[in-house]
Amino acid sequence: MLSADDLDLIRKRLQREPTDVEVACFENLWSEHCSYRSTRNLLKTLPTSGPDVILGPGDDAAIVRFNDHLALAVSMESHNHPSYVDPHDGAATGVGGIVRDVLSMGARPIALMDPLYFGPLEREKNRYLFEHVIEGIGGYGNCIGVPVVRGDLVFDEGYNGNPLVNVVCVGIVRPDSYITARVKRPGSHLVLVGASTGRDGLGGASFASRDLSEDSESSDRPSVQIGDPFTEKLLIEAILEMAATGKVLSCRDLGAAGLAGASSEMCSTFGGLIHADRVHQREGNMHPVEIMLAESQERMLLEVDPGDVALIGKIAERYDLPWSDIGEVIAEPVYRVTFHGRVVCDLPIDFLCGEAPLCDWEKEPYSLERPFARPSGSIRDLALRVLSHPEVADKSWVYEQYDHDVQIRTLSIGRDSGLLRLEGETLALSCGCNPRHIHLSPYTGTANTVLENACNLACAGATPLCIVNCLNFASPLHPDIYWQLEQSVLGMGDMARKINTPVVGGNVSLYNESDEMGTQIKPTPSIGMIGKGTRYSIPMPKDGFVLALLGETGGDLGGSVLDALTSCGGPVPPEGSTENLVRIRDLVTENPEVYATDISQGGLLAALATLGIGAGIALEGDILVQLFSETYGRFLIASDDESAFQGLPCRIIGTCGGDGLNITCGTETFAIASGEISHALSSLSRTMFSG
Repeated sequence: MLSADDLDLIRKRLQREPTDVEVACFENLWSEHCSYRSTRNLLKTLPTSGPDVILGPGDDAAIVRFNDHLALAVSMESHNHPSYVDPHDGAATGVGGIVRDVLSMGARPIALMDPLYFGPLEREKNRYLFEHVIEGIGGYGNCIGVPVVRGDLVFDEGYNGNPLVNVVCVGIVRPDSYITARVKRPGSHLVLVGASTGRDGLGGASFASRDLSEDSESSDRPSVQIGDPFTEKLLIEAILEMAATGKVLSCRDLGAAGLAGASSEMCSTFGGLIHADRVHQREGNMHPVEIMLAESQERMLLEVDPGDVALIGKIAERYDLPWSDIGEVIAEPVYRVTFHGRVVCDLPIDFLCGEAPLCDWEKEPYSLERPFARPSGSIRDLALRVLSHPEVADKSWVYEQYDHDVQIRTLSIGRDSGLLRLEGETLALSCGCNPRHIHLSPYTGTANTVLENACNLACAGATPLCIVNCLNFASPLHPDIYWQLEQSVLGMGDMARKINTPVVGGNVSLYNESDEMGTQIKPTPSIGMIGKGTRYSIPMPKDGFVLALLGETGGDLGGSVLDALTSCGGPVPPEGSTENLVRIRDLVTENPEVYATDISQGGLLAALATLGIGAGIALEGDILVQLFSETYGRFLIASDDESAFQGLPCRIIGTCGGDGLNITCGTETFAIASGEISHALSSLSRTMFSG
């Protein structure tokens, strides 16, 4: 809802009472989801340009050069609130929306990523949400033929009442033929193509900008869109064919705020006139507010010359897609909507689209770091508990529901990054963050999020090209939350500069709180990172391979998986070193047989357990620290020839072979059989199959 101050400002500017359509437009276009009222100034601190950035933030997707004749369209979005109210449709339409963001640039979508955050699976409601979110993502992505090649999973009490569903899409387009979302000239017509407009998704943008209450599942269900992936598949092919004609001047997806959002933002460089009654509708007797604000899925708005409208219509009809010529670009800087000849909205377009008042929230730093308390239990038992944690465990229950081989580009969906074959090179993708570390230290934790994703790409021999983000936080009205948000953005920007990787787009999702559960999410600045390399496969270690550890291990167990399980506390990992990124990238590029993985959740133990082969390991120091520390910027590497490590500041820690893991650290020794490791790592699948 608009605040009293917002309404007063609107009345003063208009010198009259706004109409119901105008109020609905402001409520949605001035929402946090659309206008970034709390974050616009923070986002300006991020590095957004670089030699490969063709089009940075501000459009439906960024355009980044991959090579001289191919560019990438990259976008990231959230669909958090809808996915709590209706997990299947909320997640499915999140995929549909992000695909259309890329499609609107004239790019063919080729890959998806899905970093996801849920409450612990011991709760039946969380299992239900998890299961149906995965079904929604898999069902929609599989039907439209866009593979999910990478994801991330986090489970924490803070997401009990507010799961997070973030999605990234990457598409391909020629560097000289992409389309933008800003209209080019007055006199052009606006053509709506795709599914008919219904009443689903009403108020979705404003709905996404408030916290969830106890009755959200029933009262907010009309705000959740219903997707049709079969129509989306037709829309993808139709829009690409339209783009290939060269007749599409601009294009925008109908996402947040529906037709009102797409058409007003699209026309904001000039002005726009919309005839709401010309919109093809699924239901009768629709009110102009419903027509303009509904977020019905699988719809695109195109700008074309008047003489090309018929051509665009013929292409739409060939794909059995309805279409309507609904308006035009005008020279007068207003946003005007008519309904059966009556003007129902007449606003200064710059006021609606660019002058939402910014919010200036108070901020209050905090310190949550706790002294380390050594957990009880044997090292062996602690190791099995860590390996059974769902963030460490095998994720096959999830990715087996996704058709990651569709489009036949996928090379790997491995531990560190997804790899696709593209123009004789590889496209590498990584995503996610560690909310526990960020909660304890927002600046450092977010900087390490950027570093850890870069480490994932380095293991595939890839250099980062760009970053997209989704800033998921609780309500910025709380001073500690706004401080988290500010520190996270600063940490992201500083680390992005250190690795020379621009942040080219993203999304902000605030007010992720639940009155029902009395919970706030942990700060979750989730990112997607896109890179380029030449490595086509990730070799797995074999018997006799030498194992080495690159990078210094710190005694920082705060926020680790071990801490999540035992509340052991301890220091938070400091900002990791970037110096090993180039070393690992060069190592695996020059030595195709070398295996490398970065050390993250679950520490060295998790990296060893997921080798897929037994190993004998000898370590020095505190065994808890050596096995479970999650210090960033470290790598486990393996080769059949120890000379491959020559010149690297690494230390040999063991050899592959034998049954399970046999670990010695000083005077302590323990072993875990391969069957026990497999059983622990299968905990996620067992939970979901038995639940």
